[in-house]
Amino acid sequence: MTTKQLQVADGVLAYDDNEQAGELIVLVPGMGDLRSEYRFIVPVLNEAGYRVVTVDLRGHGESSANWPEYSIRAVGQDILALIEHLDAGPATVVGTSFSPGSMVWAAVEKPELISKLVLICPFVRDPKINPAMKLLVNVMMSGPWKVWAWGMFYKSLYPTQTPPDFADYQAKLKANLSEPGRYEAVKGLGQVSKADAEARLTRVTQPSLVIMGDKDPDFSPPEAEAKFAAEKLGGRYEMIAGAGHYPQAEMPDKVIPILLKFLREGK
Repeated sequence: MTTKQLQVADGVLAYDDNEQAGELIVLVPGMGDLRSEYRFIVPVLNEAGYRVVTVDLRGHGESSANWPEYSIRAVGQDILALIEHLDAGPATVVGTSFSPGSMVWAAVEKPELISKLVLICPFVRDPKINPAMKLLVNVMMSGPWKVWAWGMFYKSLYPTQTPPDFADYQAKLKANLSEPGRYEAVKGLGQVSKADAEARLTRVTQPSLVIMGDKDPDFSPPEAEAKFAAEKLGGRYEMIAGAGHYPQAEMPDKVIPILLKFLREGK
């Protein structure tokens, strides 16, 4: 598909749209990733008859670089602006890692635009990080080795298996992050507090599903974080055995049936 562009207040968002007539699904990738993160999910959703839209986060992928603000609220506004622009809502919004926090913000801000939420390995509250780890992360994200370090870290998020195209995908990701302003976007989102998301969790009224890999190295233990988010949202959670932070790419065969069932039933 040809990349489409949406001009918003502070920049340009890049997205794909299959333009089908079905129910709208918007897929939002995680921090430091590309919208093609959902490359194994999109063909199935297309075949199922949904209108499928994937969008790059501000500063990432083919979206413009050098945005003045990186925050839960700002990305939430981007999600709402895209749904309004498509004029095909309300939408089910699917997001990974950083993005679910902004989805929660958006779902409360304009509930009429969002019908359901799927939160994959979500950061919806500030994690507890010991000072030594925080220092290590800051060093990793600041030196001339930062893109290489992100590539190594990214691979660690697939603890059991990597996708068959992983080497090529990782090379494309690192090439994108080497472009001017790209890594600054990663760093900007990485330093954002999730407090705006946590404060709105109990105000979400849409059906919500949390999907979490039980080997996700970003959470300790992963199931406790999934249970926390699901209970606050009034939804439910599903654990993917053996998967890490990107279960929809690491084990799409396990995620797809869960996702399709939720899309059909909303529970």
